[in-house]
Amino acid sequence: MTKRMLIMLGCVVVLIAALAFGFFLHIQQLIANSPKPEPQTVTAVVVATQEWQPQLLSVGTLTAVHGVDLSSEVAGQVRKVNFKSGQNIKAGEVLVQLNADSERAQLTSMQAIAELSAITLKRDQTQLMSQNVTQAQVDADMADLKSKTALAAQQQALVEKKTIRAPFSGRMGITAINPGQYLNPGDKIVTLQAIDPIYIDFYLPQQKVGELSIDQVVNVNTDSSENNIFHGKITAISPKVDTATRNVQIQATIANPKHLLLPGMFANAMVDVGTKKHYLTLPLTAITYNPYGSTVFIVKPAAAGGAGNTTSQQGSVYEVQQAFVVTGETRGDQVAITSGLQEGQMVVTSGQIKLKNGALIVIDNTVQPSNNPNPTPQER
Repeated sequence: MTKRMLIMLGCVVVLIAALAFGFFLHIQQLIANSPKPEPQTVTAVVVATQEWQPQLLSVGTLTAVHGVDLSSEVAGQVRKVNFKSGQNIKAGEVLVQLNADSERAQLTSMQAIAELSAITLKRDQTQLMSQNVTQAQVDADMADLKSKTALAAQQQALVEKKTIRAPFSGRMGITAINPGQYLNPGDKIVTLQAIDPIYIDFYLPQQKVGELSIDQVVNVNTDSSENNIFHGKITAISPKVDTATRNVQIQATIANPKHLLLPGMFANAMVDVGTKKHYLTLPLTAITYNPYGSTVFIVKPAAAGGAGNTTSQQGSVYEVQQAFVVTGETRGDQVAITSGLQEGQMVVTSGQIKLKNGALIVIDNTVQPSNNPNPTPQER
């Protein structure tokens, strides 16, 4: 009875083992026949060394080297306007002529009175030699001549104020002054701005003052001339630090021969500091920032076989390996890599969110992420 039970128990064990083995083979077949994941499409770039010029960045305001709102010192009716809005003029050119007929007539009268005083003085000086007049009379004549001459000079100055001239060379603004219009003292006539060269005023933190000096190179660009870089030099550093912001004011002079920069514009100022450096560079989009460190996906030939050069064989299958990197300075859309990569390696620049170690990829660089050291806004 015991022998028979053992035989039956052995048969049951063998049956269970056979069923388990058959189930294992079935699972293996299902796994083998299951669809394999398709390679993910990403973009990639070869890690290369680039030359970086360390810079201090700031946003500043453009101001004219000379700028003024012209007005009249005296009242009068506009007789002639000798300029057009937006015209470039030279220093000393007549801009506006006010009616000065009555003032000129008074000037002629005063000049005649002064000439008479001069004749009287000369006659009395001759009489003094023959003692026909006293010294006191000659002294009185001399004082009278000086007084009359001063009155004539005062009137001459009033007449000259009726002619409004450009105090310096520059570009005229837009004016609404017309012939026949009456001007009161202080009424604005037009703005005059000297814009070549032009100033840019900007601020930098106090800890950067030691890196600044007069004649240091400054590069400037604006959103209105995004493709143009304007070059200049630092011409003044404020001797006082703003106690509210702990920033120091810097003024640079920028050449502006085409008058593309205008007073009142804001502009980006880039001050070159130190010597040029060389860094391994990647687009910012290639870096995945995590609490435990920054990572990238390095592209390698697929295990099934090499795929050749990624840059020349679009569509070849590769696999990726995640690696930690240490990032350094940033410049526009670029970031410097200080460790973790070698020059010539290929790194995924977009599509990392769907990747893991060993994942297969296909590279399509038809549309690349931005990799510009000096990016500009795309929207207007």
